Amino acid sequence: MTLKEKITESTAYIQGKTTIRPTAGIILGTGLGRLADSIVIDAELPYSEIPHFVAATVEHHAGKLILGMLGDTPVVCMAGRFHTYEGYSASEITFPVRVMKTLGCSQLLISNVAGGLNQIYQRGDIMILDDHINLLGTNPLIGPNDPDLGDRWPDMIEPYDQGLQEKGVAIARTLGIRIQPKGVYACMSGPSLETRAEYRMLQMIGADAVGMSTVPEVIAAVHAGLKVFACSIITDLCYPSALGPVNIAEIIETAGLAEPKLVQLFSQLVSR
Repeated sequence: MTLKEKITESTAYIQGKTTIRPTAGIILGTGLGRLADSIVIDAELPYSEIPHFVAATVEHHAGKLILGMLGDTPVVCMAGRFHTYEGYSASEITFPVRVMKTLGCSQLLISNVAGGLNQIYQRGDIMILDDHINLLGTNPLIGPNDPDLGDRWPDMIEPYDQGLQEKGVAIARTLGIRIQPKGVYACMSGPSLETRAEYRMLQMIGADAVGMSTVPEVIAAVHAGLKVFACSIITDLCYPSALGPVNIAEIIETAGLAEPKLVQLFSQLVSR
């Protein structure tokens, strides 16, 4: 079965379960599931029931697709995402993005948690992504290209839409949310965290934050012609000269404290 045939089958299954025809897609990262509480839900579909979706195996990821209304906007929301460290290919990770496009989405909003490399950042800051560095060693576009899904060589000069970034910054300032605009996100495979030497390398090549997701989805979204907005909650500080042991519980707690701000930001951005 070709990729297009799989997308068609998944899309048909989802459309058979809901009357919602989404115009915006949302991907929620670790500890950021409460945005789903703001959606007037029409359908909740476990990934395990959707043809060709893989399973979310990470704790704090609900593993379901939500369709409904966020304000006046019909949306489809991934409550939980997939990662290469779970053993999935880049193609499997990005398959839901392809389905979102076919469902009718023209925009994709993505959230994640990340370690801060820029020394002006503080825990709990929200960084709006302007660019990224792909250090996964793979790309979701490797392999045969279907021209109906996108160009063979998509231009990545603007992976994150400038217009959406400007709106996001304006909304955050109106709401009094501390943000870091124009951030560069580096994606490593994980699941081990980085060493001091790796953090130094990432700083040297221009990364402001580091995480284990987002980049494959963004590449697939750009290939599909979606406008992308993404932001990171800075949950820990990764300064090589002042590095301490990571406390996962504290990371989740920091994400939870920043989450209401992210819910406000995403909700208003979708409405605009």
